Amino acid sequence: MAQPSVILATASYDHTIRFWEAKSGRCYRTIQYPDSQVNRLEITPDKRFLAAAGNPHIRLFDVNSNSPQPVISYDSHTSNVMAVGFHCDGNWMYSGSEDGTVRIWDLRTATCQREYESRAAVNTVVLHPNQKELISGDQNGNIRVWDLAANSCSCELVPEVDTAVRSLTVMWDGSMVVAANNRGTCYVWRLLKGTQTITCFEPLHKLQAHDGYILKCLLSPEFCDPNRYLATASSDHTVKIWNVDGFKLEKTLVGHQRWVWDCVFSVDGAYLITGTLKGAHVREQEGGDEPVGGVLEPEAAAERQVVRDAATTGRHVVAQRTRVTGSKQAATSSKTSRSGDDIVIS
Repeated sequence: MAQPSVILATASYDHTIRFWEAKSGRCYRTIQYPDSQVNRLEITPDKRFLAAAGNPHIRLFDVNSNSPQPVISYDSHTSNVMAVGFHCDGNWMYSGSEDGTVRIWDLRTATCQREYESRAAVNTVVLHPNQKELISGDQNGNIRVWDLAANSCSCELVPEVDTAVRSLTVMWDGSMVVAANNRGTCYVWRLLKGTQTITCFEPLHKLQAHDGYILKCLLSPEFCDPNRYLATASSDHTVKIWNVDGFKLEKTLVGHQRWVWDCVFSVDGAYLITGTLKGAHVREQEGGDEPVGGVLEPEAAAERQVVRDAATTGRHVVAQRTRVTGSKQAATSSKTSRSGDDIVIS
């Protein structure tokens, strides 16, 4: 099976995973996923495999095969798996779950190599660009940094007590981290290296971004520089784009009929893809607020979406730079166990 230049996959509460042609919006492969809903999708850096995080397992599928069966299954979690991602070389995978643990997996043997206790349901996990630290956020409002070399928690902070941290994002160069919570607030820290190479958080900004939950926050990719943006997706049916220089509101994207569960930038920051219960919308950063590539609408509402561009090197992307008028484009993403549309491009 020939691999498309852009891989777009979605997953839904209808217990299916679908692969789409990114430009035409045509579904060319459907995988039945009867065990549970899919909470998150992620594609390996080499574009060979797709990880689907469910309840309570993670299944790995071959992107280039027509087989409906997973290649391997990871089964140590005991509740919803809410986060999944890969090391840049693709040798290991990390995950976070509502069972209160963050785990690291050997991809080949499906064995859990490490387990970190968060003591609360884990909603989000990101890998620091240095590839040596994981940062997790949980339902009780705790943010923890897990030092993989020391095999321990090196830093812990609570921006708001008893307010769930819903999403975390780290700037591509490791200079900044943003945490978004259930009260519509984003907390921004500058990341500093201490004398013992431990990442330290220096408070930089507090942003009241939305009136409702923030379901996803995302910093723009490397090739968007020198401009740097923060996108926030919310239960208030909007997505907002903020300039990181002073955190001035640049644009509010409206027109979504439901909660916006996810968003993702294209590799050059020219496009932003947003995901709702009604489908995925592609919007041009420098253009208006209306979708430029149409809406990707599966037969049942998509819960999670993921896209990987051939030109990328393991980073998440959203759409190709070329604007395809009148066609459907999409990206990749993931989300929580509630009903929504996750998008993520890598």
